[in-house]
Amino acid sequence: MHDLPQMLKIYAHARELMARNGNPTQWGNTFPHEEVIRDDIANQRTMLLVDTQNGHERILAQFALCPGEDPTYKHIDGAWLDDDAYVTIHRIAASGLVKHAARDCIAWALKHYGNVRADTHPNNRAMQHVLETNGFARCGLIQLIDRTTDTTRIAYQRHEW
Repeated sequence: MHDLPQMLKIYAHARELMARNGNPTQWGNTFPHEEVIRDDIANQRTMLLVDTQNGHERILAQFALCPGEDPTYKHIDGAWLDDDAYVTIHRIAASGLVKHAARDCIAWALKHYGNVRADTHPNNRAMQHVLETNGFARCGLIQLIDRTTDTTRIAYQRHEW
């Protein structure tokens, strides 16, 4: 919980970056809400990529790693690679301190879990590039069930057989 203030700053940085790169609506000005981040921490879904510089730990990137079936992924316009157990990466954001931090988070998840799903906004070209260059297959479109507008997302999956 002591990392929460820095995590909030990283998410604010990510929202600004997305807006500057043609994706102002995916997270808007407020997503993810602080309550969501607190819930991720309380339920041990928060993953931090960190390093140490001059004796101080820095957060390079963060994401929520969600085990079990994601209700949002129950219906897909397309098809998942399989119906095996998977984890989902949500709310990934890099601090901007180093290059390839999101890629490193994804590599960690694949190494530890093998079957990973994720989704991103159709305007989020940067995350689409990160997922696709890391071997994720574009599986189709899903609709977010926790929002009422701008709900379409591109769904991805990679399964390390």
